[in-house]
Amino acid sequence: MRHLDSRPEAESASRAATPILGRVTVAVAPVLGEPRAAGPLTSQYLNGARLAVLESRGDWFRVRGPDQYEGWMHRGYFIDSEEGPGVDERVSLGCVVRSQDGRTRRLPLGALLDADEDAVAGEIVRRAELSIHFPTVGPAIAESALRFFEGTSYLWGGVTPWGADCSGLVQSVFGLHGLALPRDAVDQARRGVDVTATAGALIAGDLVFFSDREDGRITHVAIAIGESRIVHLALGRGGYAVERLSGDGDAYVMALRARIRGVRRLIGAV
Repeated sequence: MRHLDSRPEAESASRAATPILGRVTVAVAPVLGEPRAAGPLTSQYLNGARLAVLESRGDWFRVRGPDQYEGWMHRGYFIDSEEGPGVDERVSLGCVVRSQDGRTRRLPLGALLDADEDAVAGEIVRRAELSIHFPTVGPAIAESALRFFEGTSYLWGGVTPWGADCSGLVQSVFGLHGLALPRDAVDQARRGVDVTATAGALIAGDLVFFSDREDGRITHVAIAIGESRIVHLALGRGGYAVERLSGDGDAYVMALRARIRGVRRLIGAV
C-alpha cells in the first residue's frame, strides 16, 4: 500500500539556490521520511540513479530522483556528479559484478553498472536495447512481473525483488518496459485510460486499484496478467502473490475483490 500521506514533509534546512546533482553509488540507497538513520523508509534509488539535492542538514540531504519522488538520503549513499546518462549504460536484471580493482557486489533489477564493472553472474542488458528485450505490450509486462518478482517479500518503500511494496513492483516493471510511472499508487491511478466498467474483462498489463479507506483513496495496486488474474505484492500475503478475481476464493480474495476502486489501461495511453 502506498499513498501520498507517506511522502516526507519538507522541514527547515539549508536550501541550495541551485540544486546539486548527485549519483547513487550503492546497490540500493534508502530514501527516508526524516533526516536520521532510524527514519521511516519511503522509497529507494538504485546504483547509478541521478539525484537533485534540494536541501541539506549535516550529512543528510533531501533529494529528488528521476521519478520526481523526494525524501532524505545520507551522504554515504551518493556522490556529487554532473554527468548525465551514458550512451552505453548497462542495466542489471539481477547480477553479480566485479570492478577492475577486484571488488565484487550484487546489483538488483534496475540498477546501473558502473563503467569499470563487468557482470560475472546473472543477466544485464544495455539500456539502448531495453525496448528490444522488454517491449511495451501487456503480456510482456505481465511476464516480467511474474519472472522477476516471484518470491519477493513485502517491504514498505522497496522497489526491487530484494523487497518491494505494491507500487514499487508496478513502477519497476513498467519502467523496465519503457513506461515511467510515479512512485505512489494514488498517482499511478491517474495514468492511462479508465476501463473500470470492463473490469470483468481485464487484459494483461492493466492496473487494478484498491482501497480499504472509507473515502476511497487508493491504497493498493496490482498488475493484471490475464484470465481475471492479478499479480501483486501485498502485506496480507507477506509479499508476492497471484490471485484470481473471478469465481470463488478465500476470505482474502473476497475482501480484495470488494475493495476494487478502478482499472486503468496504460498501454498506448500513458
